[in-house]
Amino acid sequence: MAIETVHIVQAYVQGRGKNLKADQPMGCKTAEEARRKAERLARLRLGVVAYSASADTEMGDYDENPTILFKAGQLPPPWSEE
Repeated sequence: MAIETVHIVQAYVQGRGKNLKADQPMGCKTAEEARRKAERLARLRLGVVAYSASADTEMGDYDENPTILFKAGQLPPPWSEE
């Protein structure tokens, strides 16, 4: 069991009706890279969030309380609740 920190950028586009549809999540090597990528995507997508989380990637277990690095625009829960 190897715990590591992962940095993810998740963008959202218009889905059916008023629903948001998630783009493919993008992994980044550093928190700073994730934040910069999210800032650039914020101009092109309805919503975007960059976060860091502890994870056991082999088991697929991710921290339930990720650290938000950047968020902008329309986001679904739980991102919209913070």
